[in-house]
Amino acid sequence: MTCHVHSAFTGKCEDAEEERIVSVTAAALPFFVYGTLRPGEVNHGLLLRGRTRAEEPALLPDAVLYAGPGYPYAVHAPGGTVTGDLVTAHPWAYDALLAELDRLEEYRPGDPHTLYERVERATVVRAAGGPPVRAWVYLAGPVVAARLRACGELIEGGDWRARRR
Repeated sequence: MTCHVHSAFTGKCEDAEEERIVSVTAAALPFFVYGTLRPGEVNHGLLLRGRTRAEEPALLPDAVLYAGPGYPYAVHAPGGTVTGDLVTAHPWAYDALLAELDRLEEYRPGDPHTLYERVERATVVRAAGGPPVRAWVYLAGPVVAARLRACGELIEGGDWRARRR
């Protein structure tokens, strides 16, 4: 079984068909960021600066972006693409950073009203080319995603930074 949704607080891997315990450090994946956590944005400076060992431009397949109140939401959508960055944390900073990002994104495992869900996805790294890289990404939670699909403002082209220029 692949862990698709992981709770940093309980250490449980949540999947529709089965559940098992995994350690947070065993799943020390990089993060795909597409909004205020991107290099040069406000939350990157507050949470990530000095705690990362690599930051690379990347694309998230099968997702689209919607405008939020000062930040975007990524929503699963076959055929869509979101532009962002693949951020790899220093090992010494990983566990604390994971918990801080979960708090920032208001990720509450198992709560359908959670603002964002942290999920494991394939992220295509543009700079390096090659095969997709597995990464954590914060997607809009189920209730938020349904509302955005129904009446949200789609960010054409999937690049929040380009939209703001």
